[in-house]
Amino acid sequence: MIYQWVLGGIVASLLGFLLLDRSRGKRVKSRAGGHLMEKMKDECVKSSANGECCSGFDGGTDVIVVGAGVAGSALAHTLGKDGRRVHVIERDLSQPDRIVGELLQPGGYLKLIELGLEDCLNEIDAQRVLGYALYKDGKNARLSYPLEQFHSDVAGRSFHNGRFVQRMREKAASLPNVKMEQGTVTSLIEEKGSIKGVQYRTKAGEELKAYAPLTIVCDGCFSNLRRSLCNPKVDVPSCFVGLVLENCQLPHANHGHVILADPSPILFYPISSNEIRCLVDVPGQKVPSIANGEMACYLKTVVAPQIPPELHNAFISAIDKGNVKTMPNRSMPASPYPTPGALLMGDAFNMRHPLTGGGMTVALSDIVVLRDLLKPLQNLNDAAALCKYLEAFYTLRKPVASTINTLAGALYKVFCASPDQARKEMREACFDYLSLGGIFSNGPIALLSGLNPRPLSLVLHFFAVAVYGVGRLLLPFPSPKRMWIGARLISGASGIIFPIIKAEGVRQMFFPATVPAYYRGPPN
Repeated sequence: MIYQWVLGGIVASLLGFLLLDRSRGKRVKSRAGGHLMEKMKDECVKSSANGECCSGFDGGTDVIVVGAGVAGSALAHTLGKDGRRVHVIERDLSQPDRIVGELLQPGGYLKLIELGLEDCLNEIDAQRVLGYALYKDGKNARLSYPLEQFHSDVAGRSFHNGRFVQRMREKAASLPNVKMEQGTVTSLIEEKGSIKGVQYRTKAGEELKAYAPLTIVCDGCFSNLRRSLCNPKVDVPSCFVGLVLENCQLPHANHGHVILADPSPILFYPISSNEIRCLVDVPGQKVPSIANGEMACYLKTVVAPQIPPELHNAFISAIDKGNVKTMPNRSMPASPYPTPGALLMGDAFNMRHPLTGGGMTVALSDIVVLRDLLKPLQNLNDAAALCKYLEAFYTLRKPVASTINTLAGALYKVFCASPDQARKEMREACFDYLSLGGIFSNGPIALLSGLNPRPLSLVLHFFAVAVYGVGRLLLPFPSPKRMWIGARLISGASGIIFPIIKAEGVRQMFFPATVPAYYRGPPN
């Protein structure tokens, strides 16, 4: 309608100064030719008879990395490439089978290139992702990533998580100064307030200890080591129910699909050339039972009628095959206890709702920050000085990590259905705002993709959606009831985003340069 475009013009004038400065985006050259490396022997990737996958090196260890998922493997390769002697201890070196960690945003892909790991996406049938398609009440809008200023190879990637992790492990273990071992870390070794190493149990059941000046814990969302290193305020707002649809095509090729369903969103994205991942969000911590058939009934009667018709038959077939998996969606702001000799990374350190697929982007960005901080250091033996220096890590990571975390939490709350009229209006306004195109879609999608993770841009776009929603209510003719709903809409928007920002840390998120640790130099 005409008044919507007039209103859009008003909001555009408010957002004019937010036009993306994409000239900062570096043009990235793709690396062609040559194999990643000579394949490690199969027993090295999975496990050998004694439970080790080891590149073997003499002398002491500089860094112990607990966990060899995306974060741990990428970190081990990065530090190993810089000459550090790294000992990686992973509970299970066989290929993981997960229903999350399958979508890497373009911003994460740029970090992967920066770390020299982009070839880990080769030979796993990874699919290019160019944006999102948003569905609501029979309408849809295609939202493309703003990639015009980047090399043609830059895009999102989606894949089987396990295949990607195995490629990362292979590449890390190919370095002569990286030792990768299968074992379960049971505790951190602490002496006089400093972490000296870890105690772990090998695959054969042998109890061993490993020592290093720095231990980095990357043991994932189920971490049992983070309690002594951070304040773990874990929230579980919902669960994902995962299925794989086979031999069907998404309505918009090379795009993730987000269905604004009732009660909460449904996601579709390709994970191989003939498989599509479906993630059904179920609010709360309890899901229908798979064993007694409640889940199949829920998916067929509540979910199936809300998905695009092109996917309906494949969706029903996937349910009938019975390979349905569930996983709780965790959210945990980063609240570390700076501890000499130890550091947290990845999902062990910081989690957000996986709706926006930002987890790997945050982890890879954190690794880049940590790599740059550690590069000037000849050794890591002064635990107290190193701990004080690495406080800069927690500040330097904040603008990127907090933007992605806040967007994930806020979008999830906006996209969920609600009986409240003001929340309904906010959800409708968000869909229509993104459907306007131009800055209205490019700005939010640049935030979501990690290409332009600026906290101020996030807040302004979020409230622009709220203002747009109020305008829709008041035009063409306001009424007391509509004005009251509009006021509640603004209040509700504030109630969504401000608690998330508070948990992330206002000062570090918006004014990191005012934090003393921001300027901390390497110890002598």
